[in-house]
This record gives sequence, structure tokens and C-alpha cells, in this order.
Amino acid sequence: MSPALIVLLPFAGALLTMLAAGRGRAAVAGGAAAMTGLALAGLCLHVPAILQGQTVASRLDWLPQLGLQASFRIDGLGLLFGLLILGIGLLIQLYARHYLAPAEPVVRFYSFLMLFQGAMLGVVLSDNMLLLLVFWELTSLSSFLLIGFWSGQAEARRGARMALVVTGMGGLAMIAGLMILGHVAGTYQISDLLAARGAIQSSPLYLPALLLILLGAFTKSAQFPFHFWLPHAMAAPTPVSAYLHSATMVKAGVFLLARLWPVLSGTPEWFWLVSGTGLVTMLLGAWVALSRDDLKALLAYSTVSHLGLICLLLGLGTAEAALAAVLHILNHAIFKAALFMTAGIIDHETGTRSVARLGGLRRLMPVTFAIGTLAALSMAGIPPLNGFLSKELMLEASLHAPGIGWAIAATLSAALSVGYSLRLVRAVFLGPVRGDYPRPPHDPGAGLWLAPGLLVALVVLIGLMPDQAAGWLVRAAATAVTGAEAQAHLALWHGWSGALGLSALAVAAGLALLARRGVWQLPLPDARRIFDRVAAGVLRLARLLGDGLGNGSMARALAALLVVILACAVLAYAGPGQPALTRPMLPAPPVAVIGWLVLMLACLAMTACHRDRLLALVLVGIVGLMVSGLFLYLSAPDLALTQITVEVVTVILLLMALNFLPRRSRRGSAGARRGFDAGLSVLAGLGFGGLAWVVMRSQPELPSISGYMLRNSHALGGGDNVVNVILVDFRGYDTFGEITVLGIAALVIFALAQALLAGALPRHPVRGPGDHPQMLAVVARLVLPMTLAVGLHMFLRGHNLPGGGFVAGLIVAAALMAQYMAMGQAWVQDRNRLAWQGLIGAGVAVAGLTGIGAWLAGRPFLTSWHDKIALPGLEPFELASAMGFDLGVFLCVLGAVMLALDALARLARALRGAPGAKEAEWNS
Repeated sequence: MSPALIVLLPFAGALLTMLAAGRGRAAVAGGAAAMTGLALAGLCLHVPAILQGQTVASRLDWLPQLGLQASFRIDGLGLLFGLLILGIGLLIQLYARHYLAPAEPVVRFYSFLMLFQGAMLGVVLSDNMLLLLVFWELTSLSSFLLIGFWSGQAEARRGARMALVVTGMGGLAMIAGLMILGHVAGTYQISDLLAARGAIQSSPLYLPALLLILLGAFTKSAQFPFHFWLPHAMAAPTPVSAYLHSATMVKAGVFLLARLWPVLSGTPEWFWLVSGTGLVTMLLGAWVALSRDDLKALLAYSTVSHLGLICLLLGLGTAEAALAAVLHILNHAIFKAALFMTAGIIDHETGTRSVARLGGLRRLMPVTFAIGTLAALSMAGIPPLNGFLSKELMLEASLHAPGIGWAIAATLSAALSVGYSLRLVRAVFLGPVRGDYPRPPHDPGAGLWLAPGLLVALVVLIGLMPDQAAGWLVRAAATAVTGAEAQAHLALWHGWSGALGLSALAVAAGLALLARRGVWQLPLPDARRIFDRVAAGVLRLARLLGDGLGNGSMARALAALLVVILACAVLAYAGPGQPALTRPMLPAPPVAVIGWLVLMLACLAMTACHRDRLLALVLVGIVGLMVSGLFLYLSAPDLALTQITVEVVTVILLLMALNFLPRRSRRGSAGARRGFDAGLSVLAGLGFGGLAWVVMRSQPELPSISGYMLRNSHALGGGDNVVNVILVDFRGYDTFGEITVLGIAALVIFALAQALLAGALPRHPVRGPGDHPQMLAVVARLVLPMTLAVGLHMFLRGHNLPGGGFVAGLIVAAALMAQYMAMGQAWVQDRNRLAWQGLIGAGVAVAGLTGIGAWLAGRPFLTSWHDKIALPGLEPFELASAMGFDLGVFLCVLGAVMLALDALARLARALRGAPGAKEAEWNS
């Protein structure tokens, strides 16, 4: 199974869960688990190749010239994180099936969870930095949805907003850092970039790139001073907390540090920034966790501490420390997921997560006690559990760091970890049974304890048999991080060593902390209050700037834009390096001069008569027709044909829109303001005219691209109409974006019309053709089939002669508009079987699928296939796959025009039927 398919499967699972709505909780959870299990199986198929030192890659070219490629790669590090994301994700899905209440919207939960899972897989398996950035931001958005799942709770909304703002701002900084890194290395392919260590670290841009990337990683992994968002994310359902805090969201930052370790580590800046930040975060999180009363808050701050530990190890810059970091990433994910699910069981069965209200559960919930105690002891680093292994390697790495302070701090952090872990066990499970539990405690069914039980079994197995159970995976991941083959042998007993002594000291100190009843609390500032104040201040500043720079007036905004453009133009004209105007002028025939004069007069008349809306619209039509004639004169029949059809359609739509406006517009500004506007317009016209003059009179330094287009139109695009080939092939990506924007604009018009029509559309009987001018009705009915035939002809000939999907869509739209005008909106709507908004979606989908089809042939997006086709009874003819793209353009244009027309017609009908309203003159 290709890495790309593995990444896509969770997204398919999100769709599958939505399709399973109404089939019950088991079907929804089963669909999500099936897709996760399939992706996990596909990933496991590559384990033998990865262990042999190979990498598995897949690549889909999008815009390779710009470095945009859908490239995915599985190496040892990607395998480790992929197994954690999918393996723990599968257990979380099974756990959530029994945890969520029957009234919870499970379809929404599982679709969000699968979306997040796919985003995380995309982050860890991407081999292109730009693609990684897309998935990175998607993790922020999907985690926002998960944290705020219980949107009715203010705490959930606040936590989701805080997480999105902090990680989103860090993500913006990281985007800039990775772009700088790609610029320095000359590539955005991660596999190629990892070989550019010398070029990157010798560049003067190394430090800015490092700072920006670390900002993104630190915010995502909740490093000091950005740690405050993570505890507030506890407002999410426990399955979400277990997933985000163990294998996914917060691990994305340390993954990025591990992925870029080969090119960024080894410098003093890396050492002090990463290790220093990790050290402070490790100590701060552990100390705060020691005093938390809420179980999930205690685990959240312990997560902050352990993430700091991983950053500390990665920052040391040695292969041994990197190996310890990789091992702790694995161990922490396993025991922390088990602990969070245990906390969820306790909350689910007792009705509280408060440590002060618990105790004595060892007798009442023996299964939960066994699972929670083993996971907590692993978090404390007690042998023979897996947490002891990575703690010992961490202490060993700190002994080899420069200065004794690192070892002292690491030992103190380990002691605090022992203290809060054993406090959790003592306060929750030990002591006498109480009689004031909110609900009578008892062990849940296997549906809740099976998932954490399996994870605890791994905790014990890795602790007892580390090399056999996890050594192969850790060595493969460490090899991918350091770039050198890791030879470490993991074992529970390495003999007497300094690390073992520090570990024993940490356990003793932790027991001493536990024996002390009171806990010293640091006087920490209220992070939530600070965040709320900063957010409110930023909002006030934004409103102040917004009100100061713009008051909503389009005329004012346009005037400011023109002033800036003119100022830039003056600076450009006044600067050095002006081109010589050596190209000779062409003769101007009388016909061209007359057309130019008519165009200028129409523009001046439109400006002078703009208050009379109908007359201004007529003058706009004249200007459009003159521009069409200009295109035809300049041998651009495609543009002329498009301009004429656009004029016909837009004039009709604007005529309908005038139905809702006064005949004359109000006087907009005083005489002085009109003089300023007139002067600014003249200057802008002269500026753009001067620019056109310079461009056309100067000799170009580079050859025109028209020659390339003419030579390759048929060879590469399979068409003789160069304009159409450019639109659907050479620059098809631009066209794809344009039809998407066109569709969005039409949907906005539809939405606005729906809002205006809500409850206001009167019911009228469907009127027949006898209620309309008979001649118009007869002509419209006769013209319709002929116009449809012309539209089909224009569509089919577009690749070799003037025409194409855009023009064909406008022609067919004009034919249908004639039916609206002749028969009435109600009569047409009664016979219409098409949903125009669906037609827009179908057009965008057809165009997109045509572009994606090129990937199946290993070609970039929207690369056209063409060949001669021979059918019985017909001469061979050229057929290009770009016809499918052109069909998408046709559907989108037709749907957009008709949706706008239908919205305006329905508004006109409602206006005419409204009580007391003036009879609309346009017969809708």
C-alpha cells in the first residue's frame, strides 16, 4: 500500500462515518475503526523494508516547477509515529464507542477524529515541506473542532479558541521558517533538504529560520512559555485528550524537531534554545503537576513536563540523546494514553475527577486499579516498566552534557515525576473506602478497560523485553533522526552506572515529596486571564485600525488604492533604468480611430450619466460591444466571442437587478469631492495609458512566450486553438481557480437571496404561456433547441476553433434566460429538474477529476492527454482529455449564471407579490 493511500484512508473514514449516520453508534465507530485498521495494516506491510534500511516513497506531481508535489515517504521515524497515530487511534475509537453517552453526536465526533488522524498522518509521512505545512495547519483546525466538541460549555469553547490561536500563530511563524529553509537548501523536498546540513548552517539565514521553526514547534508541543494552552484543552472529551496528549497533537512539535535534527542540530544556538526551553518546561510542568487536584489537569501538566524532557534530549545534539528521545516518545505515548483512559473510566464510574474526593478505589475497581497503577508507575520510571528505560537513558545523556547542572536538573525532574505519579496512585486507589462518592464506583465493562489494558500490557512487555518488543522500532527511528545507523541494545539492566544511581536518588526524593502532606505551589500567573486580556487588546487595536483606515466606503477604499498605485508609478518613472522607446509605431486606420473615439465617448457619457441607472447600463453595453470589436480587429476572435456573450448575459442580469433599485441613484458627493475623484481618475487613466505606451514601444529583453504557445499548442495540448489550449491545459490551474471563484460568487448570491426570501416568498399559481406576450413565448420556444445546438457546436469545436466550454455555457445560459423572460420564473421552475448549485459543484468536480486523472499516468496535475480516435463510419479525429476540463468549465459557468438568474427572478417575484409593493415592471 502506497504512503499516499495510507494518508488518504483516514479522510475516507471521515466520509464513511458521515455516510453511516442513522445506522447506529456501532456502525459509525466500526466504519472509523475499519479505515484506521486498514491504514495500520498497510503501514505494517512496509515494516520489513524499513528495518532493512529502505524508505518507501510515493509522489504525485502537482506544480513541480514551484516545488508543489504530493510526496510521501515512510522511514523509521515516520513508521514510529505512524504506528502510534494509527495504533493508539484504533484503541481510542473502540474506547470512545463505550465512553460517549447515547445522546452524544457520535457521527460528528468520529468524523472530526478521523479528519485529525489523517492530518497527523500527513504531517509525519509528508516528504514535501509545503505539503507538511498544509497538514500542520489542518491539525490545528481539526483539534480545534475536537477540543470544542462540547460547544455548549464555555470552558470547551475557551480551550479550543486558546489552542487554535496559540498553535495557529506558531504555525504562521513556522511557515516562514520552513520557506527560508527551502530557499537556502534550494529544495522543498524533505529527503533532499536533510542532505544540505552544511549549506543551511553556514547560511546567514540559519538563525532566523531556526527561531521561526522553533516557535512553531514549541507552540504545538506546549513548551514554555506557550505551555498554558494544553491544560485548558482538557475541556475536550477524555478520548480526545488521550489521543491529543499521547500520540498526536502535542507530539507534532517534537516530531518536527526530530525530523529536522540532521540539519539544525549541533550548533550552540540549537543546544541552548532547544535544551534550555525543554529543561524549563520539564521542571515547571512537573512541579505544577504535583499540586493539581483534577486528574486530567495532573496528567496534562505531566505531559508538558515529558514533552520538555524530549525537547531537552533532542537539544543535546548527540546520537545517544536522540535515541533516548525516540524511546521516550514511544514509551510516553503508551503509558500516557492508558492513564488518560483510566482517568476517563474513573470520571465515568464515580462522577468526579477530583483527587480530594477519591480514594479507596483499589477494592471497588480492582481492574481499573491494576491498569492505572502500572501506567502511573511507568510514568514514574519504576522498573521493570518501560518508563524506567527511557528515564535511565535520559539521565545517562544528561551526565554527558556539558556541566553538572543538566544532570542535577534531570534528576530533580525525575524526582518530581515520581512524586506526582505516586501521589496519583495513593490519592485515587489507596486508603479507606469512602462513603461520599458522587456515584457508586465499580469496574466498567470490557469496552472501557480493554483499550488501556492492552496499552498497559505493552508497558510491561517493553519493560521486560525491551530489545525484542521495541528495540527494532526505536533503532529504525533513531537512524532516521541522526542519519547514522543506531547500534544501541536496549536492556532492563545495564549494570551499575551513574545513571542508575541518579535514578535511585530520584525515587528516594520522590518518596520524600510524597511523604510531605503539603505541596509547595509556585505563584504562577493566571495564563487564561493573561490570554483573554491580550486577545481583547488585539481585538480593540484591530477595530481601532479598521475604523481609522476604512469606514466601509468602497469609493474611499478605491481612491486609497489608486493613490498608492500612482505613487508607486511615479517612483518607477522617476527611477533609473527606463527602457528606450525604439519600437516603431503602427499606422492607425480610420476605422480604428472611429472605434476608439466611440469607446471614449461612451465611457465619458457613462461617467456623466451614471445617476440614470438604465442609461448607464445601456452605455456599459456599448462599451462592451466596442471592446468586442477591438478584439476582433486585433485578430482575437475567441476573446471577441467571449466578450459578446458575457455582455449579453451580464446586461440581462443587471437589468433584473435594477428592478430592486431606484431608477436614479442619489447624488454621492459634493462638488469638491467630485473634482478630486475626477482628477484622480484622469491621473489613473494617464498612468495606465503611459504604462501601456511604454510596454508597447519598448523592445522586450526576453523573447515572447507566444512562440512557445504556437509551437506546442497541438504537440502538447492536442488543439489548434491556442487560446483554448492555454486556458484548459497550459494555464489550466488558473482557469480551475477562476471557475471555483465564479461558483462561490454564485452561491453567495443564492445564499443572500435565500436570506431575503426567508418567509417572504408568496405562493402564486403556476402561470402558462398565455399570461405572457405570445410572440415572445413562441420565439423563445423555437429558438431554444437551435441555441442549444449552437452551444453544443461551440463546445465541441473549442479546442481547434473559436469556442469552448466558457462560451458554450454562456450561450446555453442565454437560451434559458430567454425562457425565463418569455414564460416566467414560476413556469420555468416548475419544469426544471436541475439544481443549479449542484451543477456548479459537478463542474468543479469534473474539472478537478480531469486534472487528477493525469496523476494516474504519472504526469503533473491537469496535464492533457490527446490522440487520434477512429470510429466506424467517421474520419479519424483528435480527442484530448482537456475536453473533460472544458466540460467542467461549461457546467460551472452555466450553473453560476442560472443560479444568479433564478435568485434574482425569485426576488422579483416576491417583491411583486409583497403587500403594498409597487408592481414590478419586469415580468418575472
